[in-house]
Amino acid sequence: MGEGEGGSGASRRRGLVTGVVGALVVAVGCLLLSHRVWPPLPGNPVGLLETFLPWLGLVVPAGLIVAVVRRSAPLTVACLVVAVVWAGTFREVLLPSAPASPTPYGMTVVQHNVSDENTSPSRVARVLLGADPDVVALEELTPTTLPAYRIELGRTHPHHATVGTVGLWSKHPLTDVARVDLRPRAVGSGWERGLRAVVRGPQGEVTTYVAHLPSVRVRPAQGYATGWRDESATLLGRALENEPAGAVLVLGDLNGTVDDRGLDPVLSQVRGDREEWAFSWPAGFPLARIDHVLARGAEVTRTWTLPETGSDHLPVAAHVRF
Repeated sequence: MGEGEGGSGASRRRGLVTGVVGALVVAVGCLLLSHRVWPPLPGNPVGLLETFLPWLGLVVPAGLIVAVVRRSAPLTVACLVVAVVWAGTFREVLLPSAPASPTPYGMTVVQHNVSDENTSPSRVARVLLGADPDVVALEELTPTTLPAYRIELGRTHPHHATVGTVGLWSKHPLTDVARVDLRPRAVGSGWERGLRAVVRGPQGEVTTYVAHLPSVRVRPAQGYATGWRDESATLLGRALENEPAGAVLVLGDLNGTVDDRGLDPVLSQVRGDREEWAFSWPAGFPLARIDHVLARGAEVTRTWTLPETGSDHLPVAAHVRF
């Protein structure tokens, strides 16, 4: 009787583990399919999960291990179904288009949050210029490092403009440089993180925005706090909606991924390349691409990351076709 009771208890525990893992697998599948239509929830948990959406696929191999150990056919089936859902969600990365010939492009651009704690502009410039970019966009410039960047990048990119902590360097002439107001209402004056300029390149005029949206934080009382970022994204989206130019680029640290609904006001106006992961943050172990090259009236044909520069972000490079 004692052995029977012990066996029954162990069986219940095994069943509980299998049930919990199965529920988690199913929840991930549902989230992959429906995260865009979930209503706002206290603490914004869906927004946090959207930031790391590709990594939710790790629940599948974990679930399969449990399924094999527990010999659970239902859990095995659930894992396989969710694996198909995950693969469908990220099919552009898993099955990128393969052109018959190399895809032509008209411009190479580089975008980088250099970090306001980075003390080596020469190292940053060396890495960025290794991609032979036509245009370089930087965020988190400081009064201390800005003169060095002007010297280091100015040798090959003599045309430049800065507004606050963001800057743009170009091989080609810049015109119509202007400040773009991205400041959330609760932030004090002097917060300048938006720039617009027209690049006059061989392919014609390209209106280029450089933007650094506010950081997001996970706080015990608020959960995933994105209010300032979302407000700033709305302002940027409004500027893009009112932008009459035919060819538009947006280069910046947007502090969100293309799966994050908080960036919808921007992503409804411009889009990027989804055929590469190109995770850019954090530099030591990149988990998400929050640094972007986006376009309208043009196509971002390839996106990749460059070697680390001493920043907590990796630089992002892209080819753009007009």
